[in-house]
Amino acid sequence: MTTYLLAGGGTAGHVNPLLAVADRIRERESDATILVLGTKEGLESRLVPDRGYELLTIERLPFPRRLNRAAFSFPRRFRAAVSQTRTYIEERGVDVVVGFGGYASAPAYRAARVMGIPLALHEANAKPGFANRLGARYTHQVGVAFRSTRLRGARWVGMPLRREIERMDRFSDRAEGIQFFGLDPAKPTLLVTGGSTGARSINATIFDSIAQILGAGWQVLHIAGNGSELVDTGLVDAGLADYHLLHYCDRMELAIAVADFAVARSGSGTVSEFAAVGVPAVFVPYPVGNGEQKYNARDAVDAGGALLIEDATFTPAWVAEELVPLLRDPAAIAELAANILTVGSRDGADRMVDLVASAGK
Repeated sequence: MTTYLLAGGGTAGHVNPLLAVADRIRERESDATILVLGTKEGLESRLVPDRGYELLTIERLPFPRRLNRAAFSFPRRFRAAVSQTRTYIEERGVDVVVGFGGYASAPAYRAARVMGIPLALHEANAKPGFANRLGARYTHQVGVAFRSTRLRGARWVGMPLRREIERMDRFSDRAEGIQFFGLDPAKPTLLVTGGSTGARSINATIFDSIAQILGAGWQVLHIAGNGSELVDTGLVDAGLADYHLLHYCDRMELAIAVADFAVARSGSGTVSEFAAVGVPAVFVPYPVGNGEQKYNARDAVDAGGALLIEDATFTPAWVAEELVPLLRDPAAIAELAANILTVGSRDGADRMVDLVASAGK
């Protein structure tokens, strides 16, 4: 019986692939013990126990980006996190450590290195974070979601996907989604999403352009998010027959199943899920942070399966001049859909678990 410690968390981009790998290990090894190392503050604090896995926590420890009080205390706090992780490994008899980036991963990588525990890691973003750049120095078992990712020892495995996407049947799931959202089965569907909290610029531009988009013969499923920007922009249901505005969607797999085209942020999970099932998109990267969303979309754009538009450029004028003419061209949409499939995969979880198994040999 093998005991695995899966480390990662903070955001959905780290937690979702972790859970997909955990589920696949559990399917393959019914007697395995799966533990998750995370923090009390991240999404893992809710998602991991809900999925039935035990969560072990350490201090949330972001890497300091400027010289301040936190920077001076970081070495001491990092050593404490590594020490706590070593205690977990010793007490629980951990055989393999698997990291997914995020706050909890760097201490786990260091602990595995010091203790001689087999280590594998997965990088979900095309632009690797600090934790995985560190971890890649300690192991040859490095899986990445995007072929263009530059990381020491990187091996493409794809994105470990949730079951609903991995096993999607576009024909039957589309029919269910049309009924679920109250869509017209005779019209193509534009999916608009900026993530769970929404994207202010995407929401405002689509809302201001909705008449032109509907005039192109499309219906719109707009998942605006539940953030405060909904109030700030006055985003409310316009009462148009083919405009479906939701502030939250707990059946995103059905939203993806009904989508013929999409406008979205380019988080690693979104890009990977669209590519896996063949949904072409206009990706509008989040303009704040280290710019990883721009890089996440690169493979899909280079393959001719998506367009990449800067946040400041995504305006009603751009929609009128570029998006609406594209929506009026079914052949162009079909070509984009075929192209984005060439960079997608549905077996990322299996590939990553194979990599984990090789680390333990």
